[in-house]
Amino acid sequence: MTAAATTGRLIVGFEGLALDPAWRELLGHPAVGGVILFSRNFASVAQIRELVAEIRALKAPRLLVTVDQEGGRVQRFRAPELTPLPPLGLLGKWFERRPDRARDLAYRHGRVMAAEMLGLGVDLSWAPVLDLDRGSRVIGDRAMSRDPATVADLGGYYLAGMKDAGMAACAKHFPGHGSVVADSHLEVVTDPRPREALEVDLLPFARLVDKLSAVMMGHVRYPAVDPLPAGFSSRWIGGELRRGLGFAGLVVSDDLDMAGAGPVGDLDDRLAAALDAGCDLVLVCNPDSAMQVLTKNPDLPGLNAETLGRLHGRALSSMTEQLLVPEFRAWRESLSLLSQNEQ
Repeated sequence: MTAAATTGRLIVGFEGLALDPAWRELLGHPAVGGVILFSRNFASVAQIRELVAEIRALKAPRLLVTVDQEGGRVQRFRAPELTPLPPLGLLGKWFERRPDRARDLAYRHGRVMAAEMLGLGVDLSWAPVLDLDRGSRVIGDRAMSRDPATVADLGGYYLAGMKDAGMAACAKHFPGHGSVVADSHLEVVTDPRPREALEVDLLPFARLVDKLSAVMMGHVRYPAVDPLPAGFSSRWIGGELRRGLGFAGLVVSDDLDMAGAGPVGDLDDRLAAALDAGCDLVLVCNPDSAMQVLTKNPDLPGLNAETLGRLHGRALSSMTEQLLVPEFRAWRESLSLLSQNEQ
């Protein structure tokens, strides 16, 4: 019997608009399963298509190509050919007045975003945000609402849009980053509430868990459950997410370089702790850190390639074909108009 193909567990960031020989070699490292692209990697639609095609051709099983294309202030790719997406928080504002219109907009948002990224060859946008808008400096209008039932409701329509375009979904940031003010990119973040008080943040994840292919953990400490940040906690990953909510998809760490991961130790400590806690994939977004990890960890355990393949994009039709459909063009125009009105 032939052994199942394996791939790497690291999703890494790199510099530049094209791959130089050093990065071609690094991305061929067996520990690398995919890349995360940023604005630093984007100059135009034609350029990003060429870059993505080069990444996808590097090795087999092919690398997963990802980006953060949430909309609002987190939209890495911006060009005249791409729709300027409004922040998800706009959906919650519409929901307060016109719930049916808000649901329609949520579907359009997920569908257009996913279709455009798939049209570039990108497999996955790390979306949707299922956090609550309850005072966090880093979440804010990236969240659909402060009300968990509204987030769950609109999130279902957003996920349907992504699915109908052919893109898997990765909800973030479990178990919820929106109810603490501090930014885990910049500082260690602790949510001191008792366990029962955290249920409000968990609700959107719990209601949508069967529709998710992946979940990204948050770098927030919840001492009522575990003193470690959630992405390094087997209690959160194995206990609350997998056994408690019954989640069967892929678990992804947030970026290991974030300050919120500090309590775990240095970069190597963080990588080991994330994998030991149950993360299937680990984000290393800083290129220097990615180089360091790949140099110092030549023998990381692999991941079944078919498992990672669940996150590969499967566009149901090309962008050229979709743009022939008046309804799809109208969806793009409506989102662009809403985005302009938010500025």
